Amino acid sequence: MMRFLFLGICMMMAFTGCKKKRTPSPPEAVQLVFPEQNSECTTGLSLGQETSQVEFRWSTADNTETYELRVTNTSTGTVQTIASSSNSAKLPLAKGEQFSWLVRSKNNQVDQTVSSEVWNFYNSGSRTTFAPFPATNVSPASSENVFKDINNEVTLSWTASDLDNDIVSYEVYFSVEAIPVDLIRTLQPTVNSIKVSVTADTVYYWSIIVIDAEGNKSNSGIYNFRVL
Repeated sequence: MMRFLFLGICMMMAFTGCKKKRTPSPPEAVQLVFPEQNSECTTGLSLGQETSQVEFRWSTADNTETYELRVTNTSTGTVQTIASSSNSAKLPLAKGEQFSWLVRSKNNQVDQTVSSEVWNFYNSGSRTTFAPFPATNVSPASSENVFKDINNEVTLSWTASDLDNDIVSYEVYFSVEAIPVDLIRTLQPTVNSIKVSVTADTVYYWSIIVIDAEGNKSNSGIYNFRVL
């Protein structure tokens, strides 16, 4: 009897010793909620003539302990960050300026972080006219691997928005250089896609400049894709 008991204990110890430690799960991305994409935020608490306090909100994310809110002044490039253990945070922002924002999800079990989408908005102020929001690529996704069509072409497409609704044109820059400086076409505001000639096994870079009726411009930033 003692022998069977001893064997049972040994088997349990062996089984326990063989169990693998559970790998920590990386955090997941949040969904942004407010300020809304390509909007004017009018709910900020005024802190004086030049600034107001804006509350940012986003969804909670699984496997996440803390969130890092990152807000960038589109005109100056100034970045403000703040950590939060909840799904909201407040920051003082310049009135009448355009901003972009995102949220990074983090936990202490892994080094990996994950970022949300990037949204753009204006913080309400005395401004009566607005520059366009930066264009957002639709296809190809940035860093995507794509196939060319039978005509050795790939279609670039994007969306754009302006609070004044006075976009007059898009400038399309496309190149194999990491900073595309070749203006390949200027398009009417009703056209938000273009076919470009490509070669297999090549990385291409592209960007969109949005221009409104008053000559204000916004730059989409640089996207890239590889043709297989």
